[in-house]
Amino acid sequence: MTKNIILIGFMGVGKGTIARAYAKKYGVFNIDTDDLIESKVNKEVKKIFDKMGEVHFRALEQETANWIESSVNGTLISCGGGFYKVDNLKSLGTVVLLDASFEWIHKRLKNAKNAKEKLAKRPLFNKEKEAKKLYNERAKLYREVADVIINVESLSINEIVEMIDTETKKSQE
Repeated sequence: MTKNIILIGFMGVGKGTIARAYAKKYGVFNIDTDDLIESKVNKEVKKIFDKMGEVHFRALEQETANWIESSVNGTLISCGGGFYKVDNLKSLGTVVLLDASFEWIHKRLKNAKNAKEKLAKRPLFNKEKEAKKLYNERAKLYREVADVIINVESLSINEIVEMIDTETKKSQE
């Protein structure tokens, strides 16, 4: 893989889980945009939002995207839920949307072994109406920027990983 694979999708859809499985199976590096931002400013995403605001966080996302564009190749990149808005998304690599219904994502988070942790990382899910509103706003926009769309609801992790590999190779030809 010489071109990056960029995983986008709503929070909680499983981007990090899939990225780790893909990296392990295909022996590639995987990075997470939220982790990069947290490392750079030495604050958790939630604290960046609380203390500095969303506008500042989005600027950090753009800065991260610029660094990826100039410095990263052959890597699987899992992105925060709003990362799809960066100006240069398409030049970062093949954009893969991990797609699922809001209800499926919410159920996935609530039924996870470490549900408390997963929900704590995504405090918006405590306000279900707001989370669903944001999901509805983003769903169409995700599809518009994606090169590949994979509905993950009825697939195993391994099936998703293999589909990403197959579909990204097709789209890069």
